[in-house]
Amino acid sequence: MSTQTLRSLERDGLVSRTATAAVPVTVSYDLTGLGLSLHQLIRGLKGWAGTHMDEVLANREASSASAGT
Repeated sequence: MSTQTLRSLERDGLVSRTATAAVPVTVSYDLTGLGLSLHQLIRGLKGWAGTHMDEVLANREASSASAGT
């Protein structure tokens, strides 16, 4: 993930950044409470997609086939 993306996520309150003074500097990112709530939502969406993907693909194929005739 790019530094710019991580900084945006930090600015939005989704991750927290911790820099450790060392040589070289070590930076770690953790999800905040807000980030965790989004993570749970995305996991639910992923689960739905996994359960229904065959049906979605079948509908897509059927639509493509009927559009071609």
